[in-house]
Amino acid sequence: MKILVTGASGFIGSFIIEEGIKRGHQMFAGMRKSSSKAYLDNPQIKFIELDFSRPEILRAQLSAAQKDFGGWDVVVHAAGATKCVRREDFFKTNTDGTRHFVEALKDLGMIPQRFIFLSSLSVYGAIREEATSSSGNTWIYSPIKEDDIPQPNTAYGESKLKAEQFIKSVKDFPFVILRPTGVYGPREKDYFMMAQSIKQHIDFCVGYKPQEITFVYVKDLVNAVFLAMQQDVVGREFFISDGGIYHSTEFSDLIRKELGNPFMLRIKAPIWFLRIVCSISGYISSLRGKTTTLNRDKFHILCQRNWQCDIEPACKELGYTPEYSLERGVKETIAWYKKEGWL
Repeated sequence: MKILVTGASGFIGSFIIEEGIKRGHQMFAGMRKSSSKAYLDNPQIKFIELDFSRPEILRAQLSAAQKDFGGWDVVVHAAGATKCVRREDFFKTNTDGTRHFVEALKDLGMIPQRFIFLSSLSVYGAIREEATSSSGNTWIYSPIKEDDIPQPNTAYGESKLKAEQFIKSVKDFPFVILRPTGVYGPREKDYFMMAQSIKQHIDFCVGYKPQEITFVYVKDLVNAVFLAMQQDVVGREFFISDGGIYHSTEFSDLIRKELGNPFMLRIKAPIWFLRIVCSISGYISSLRGKTTTLNRDKFHILCQRNWQCDIEPACKELGYTPEYSLERGVKETIAWYKKEGWL
């Protein structure tokens, strides 16, 4: 198959490109001219410059690709912004960029056999956070389900939800939407900051109310992407995780283990303190015109207590079976960080 991956230079996109080449597909990397090709050095990759912010230019770029390659069997839209200086920038990139892309594909007669959109569990926000159990031996929240009403509490989540809603409004459009929870693995930079902090003997967590979190290793997410191409399923949305549920300290404990169990001071800060830190960090970043990991959106993400989600539909309809436990994934990730000199 001919497969276009947008956001191909990014963490997830670069892994999709790699896996597609391993599987014998013709892989096209859609990206900005200024994007790095550090993880896209395979000579089989064909590069397509795409500018989602300017519809006229995007249309011309896609039209040129149509003349050269005839379009694609599958499009994986992994491009998007997870951190922005201004709130409106999330919508310009994640919502408007997606709309411009889909409209151009439709107008040029380039609608693929399958359009896979990488969304996020964040479209649902902080729901199902009323305790259902008081036992210390069971999970106190219940999984977010696909028929729950989304209530995004971040600009990122709102922008992704609006993009989903647009995609679903397009008539006869063969989409599959994947909503992964926290994605980690080699090349990822936000969770890397946690590993870096632990190496420096500090583990920082927030809030005193129990938090139940979920993860998915990047290779499991990539496998879900290819399953979505293969199965005869369209017009559906799926949550993607590794199937596990974890207490807030388990991830950092596994990182510490892979780092050789260094002395670690675990600091649990109150919510009000995090709000101040994120507000100050976000204000400074806006003055400098640069993005920052600690911002107003990140505040809501760190405060959210329930990250459980129901992956049973993905297992049944896509044949999705996670292969990486959190322990295995963290082990492989930390080994890569060490090998590359990040740690």
